[in-house]
This record gives sequence, structure tokens and C-alpha cells, in this order.
Amino acid sequence: MPNAARIDVHTHVVPPFWAEELPSHGGDPSGWSTPAWSPEAHLAFMDDQQVATSVLSLTAPSVVAWEGQERRDMARRVNEYVAELVSRYPGRFGNFATLPLPDVEGAVAEAEYALDELGADGVVLLSNYGGVYLGDPRYAPLWEALNRRSAVVFIHPTSPPIEVLPGVPGPLVDYPFDTTRNAVQMVFSGVLDRYPDTKIILAHAGGFVPYAVMRFCELQPALDPEGPSTEELLAKFRLFYWDTALSSGPDAFPSFLAFADHERILFGSDFPYAPASVATAFDQLLDTDSGLTDEQKTAFNRGNAKKLFTRLV
Repeated sequence: MPNAARIDVHTHVVPPFWAEELPSHGGDPSGWSTPAWSPEAHLAFMDDQQVATSVLSLTAPSVVAWEGQERRDMARRVNEYVAELVSRYPGRFGNFATLPLPDVEGAVAEAEYALDELGADGVVLLSNYGGVYLGDPRYAPLWEALNRRSAVVFIHPTSPPIEVLPGVPGPLVDYPFDTTRNAVQMVFSGVLDRYPDTKIILAHAGGFVPYAVMRFCELQPALDPEGPSTEELLAKFRLFYWDTALSSGPDAFPSFLAFADHERILFGSDFPYAPASVATAFDQLLDTDSGLTDEQKTAFNRGNAKKLFTRLV
């Protein structure tokens, strides 16, 4: 079947020690509750949704609220915990390593350790750290280290530096906004030009990028006539990879499919922060109500990810 043996690139780990310490480190400022999680529950969800492999990542707020060496230590604990899960369940789990940003020096060291020693499948970055987005020059040493390793970089949104709307948790609308904001800054600042060997995945089908990309690419040349043309900017935006988490369905997918490179679309569930019922509903939309051919479903659910993660079979 087209949806058999999916590879899920947007799915989260909730290490028990991290969840236990998070409330004393500011909790989750987005207003989202930390879900109950266990490896066994995750595997049960995977089996129910025909997911062969889940590439686990720690979501926002990551380890940002820890300070100094404690932040580095927590990132290391998370990465070694997930590496042990990968070893315990061969083929079922992958690892997007957590980095202790905004500590750039510590992030470079942890990326080198995770990718070179632990064999992580890539790294996860948040869309901003304290309001500083990933195209900022201060992150250049990290991008250089990732580019040297041709690393897969999964960018997960976090809260933008604005107040959460009363009664509207950040993940509902602020997260796709922040993904979009970061993507535009990365393109305009030249990150994709300077570090071409990285493979950058944007969560949730890129937020609002596919819907609004022409706006960005037409207006920017008018503001900067000496810079890239509309066509050049569109080509840069198409260099991103995209996951389908919480983004399938007949309303969203026409814009997404019209813009995105179909060889760079990857399956994502957002489990367990998307409860199993919600993740399942979006999976069903992807399978039955997104206007996809069987060939597209096979590519998006598994084939494209296999090209990106060569160790997965």
C-alpha cells in the first residue's frame, strides 16, 4: 500500500528526566502541555499508523531555559538517551540531536559529538533563540560545522518574540508564523547559498511559506533591486525540504504541491504533541483527501526520506 512503512521525520521524544525538570526551568511558554510519553506508547502509535521508523526530536522549548554547563549537560543527556533508544530498537527510531543553543560554541561541540560519535541522523534547531533567527551571523560557526558534515537539519518552530494570544496556545498559529518568519530570513540572509550541503527540513509544510511565497519573492526585489530576482528567490525557497505534519487536506495541499519540490516532501505526524487522534486524522487526510496519486503517497511517506537518510532501509 502507498502508506505502508512510513518514515516519520517530525515526531517527538519526551525524555522523562527532561519532562521532570522542565517545570522548574520555566515550563513551556507556548501554553502547550507536555504530553505523557513512553517508547512503548510511541511504538504502538507507529504500528497503528504503519510507521516503520520515527526520527525522534526534542521539541520547543528544548533546553533553552537551562543555563551554562547545565544546558550543555541536558542536551548531552537527551542525545545519549535517544541514541540508546535507537540502539535498543534497531530500525524503529532515529535521532535528530538536540543542541544547546543559543550557546554557539557548545552547539558546535555537541553537533560534532552527536553526528560523529553517536551517529545521529541530523540535528534539530528551533526557529529562533531569544528572538534571534537562524540566519543571524552569530550562528555561522554552527552552520559551517553542519555544512562540512552534509547534515540534515530539522527546524522546528518555537514561540516568536511576541505575546501569546489569550486562549490561543502558541502551537496553533504562532508556530507556523515563526517557521515562515525564519524561512524568509534564512533565504534573504543567504544561509542556503553559503551552506549548500546542509539539507534543511521545515516543519508543518513550511508554515505559511507555500501560500505566501510569491508575495515575498515579488516584493523583495522591488525593495532591493540589486539583489536576487523573483525567480532566483523562488529557486532558493524550493531548496528547503518540508514535512506534512498537521498540514494535509484538500485546502492546504494545492498551494503546497504547486510550490514545493515533490522530491523534498517528507511524512510527519507531530506525535505525541499532536495527540494520536489528531495525528491519525491528518494521516487519513493525507491518504484519502489530499488529491495525491499512489506514486506521490509512496514518495512522501517513505521514498523521499530513504534518499535523505541512507541508513534507513
